[in-house]
Amino acid sequence: MKIFSLQENLKQGLALVSHVAGKNVNLPILNNVLVRAEEGKIRLIATNLEIGIISTVRGKIETEGSFTVNAKIISDCVGLLANKKIELSQKENDLLVSCENYQAKVKGQSAEEFPLIPEVDKKNYFSADANAVKNAISQVIFATPSSETRLELSGVLFIFSGNSLIVAATDSYRLAEKKIQIKSNNEEEKKIIVPAKTLQELLRVLSVNLDAEVDENNKEIKFYISDNQILFTYGSTELVSRLIEGQYPDYQQIIPTTSKTKVIIDRQELIRAVKMASLFSKAGINDVNLDFPLGKNQVVVSSVSGQTGENINNLEAKVTGDENSIVVNYRYLLEGLSNIEKETVKIELIDGNTPCLLRPEQDDSYLYIIMPIKQ
Repeated sequence: MKIFSLQENLKQGLALVSHVAGKNVNLPILNNVLVRAEEGKIRLIATNLEIGIISTVRGKIETEGSFTVNAKIISDCVGLLANKKIELSQKENDLLVSCENYQAKVKGQSAEEFPLIPEVDKKNYFSADANAVKNAISQVIFATPSSETRLELSGVLFIFSGNSLIVAATDSYRLAEKKIQIKSNNEEEKKIIVPAKTLQELLRVLSVNLDAEVDENNKEIKFYISDNQILFTYGSTELVSRLIEGQYPDYQQIIPTTSKTKVIIDRQELIRAVKMASLFSKAGINDVNLDFPLGKNQVVVSSVSGQTGENINNLEAKVTGDENSIVVNYRYLLEGLSNIEKETVKIELIDGNTPCLLRPEQDDSYLYIIMPIKQ
């Protein structure tokens, strides 16, 4: 194998794939990136057996072939070179890296031992604006639990239906749901659970500036789904992952359909008051009180701790309906508020024993629910 490519192209491709190649003690070849030059394309490939990623980089192929080298070493090596043309060539069990007066010899392994990346049928697909997908995932992924004791909850639910995609995540204490518009060549409704780790990699891919690879006016991501795999394609990058098997909880039945109290309040003011109250919440409980007194157009945010003291904040708000109050975990409340993109927030609740609903004012595409702390 002998190829030539610009340093910036290789650097970007390696940055995208090398994160998936980890520190696998049992199967050291998974720490490598596969460099494959064939059919006029230079592909960089990495996998951890659950996620596979392929980045196609521009360059010239003099001799076809494939070889694997340690992902961290080749990434660091290429990253230190000048933005000039780099030559990569295989010589026996080494990959020679040359750029002007710099030369390195990186020990490698045969490509024959590298695991195959699963093929996903590309006949049917869904597509959406990449920024909309990135924002939607960011707005729900934080609600997945950190432990994997309930495997189905460790992923994000994707519901493809007609021209809309709903993404939802819950850890059973709070729930986030976002709806976006999509295009499809397939009318069939699909429900799948995508691992949160896969979506973190997808966010990384979408955050890298693929300027030349993706047309400014058509920054589109495509989804291809098979029985137990999903393939995302964006620009010159493909990300394939297994899906989580199992039944996602029917979360829609806990979304309140009525409310006794409705509140419209400035988001930043509420964030500031909750942060202040959090200083005086009980350690380990993280409780803050939200009170909605009758006829005062106020929200009272307060907390009391035997160790640190107490705090009361009175905020102006538009309050309609019954007098009400609820105690919630301030961390969950802040995470929900920070993922609402509008400057005013609508809060709806029935009473202090039922879930509290937050959403942006005049925008039904996003909702966030917090379970109360029972007193």
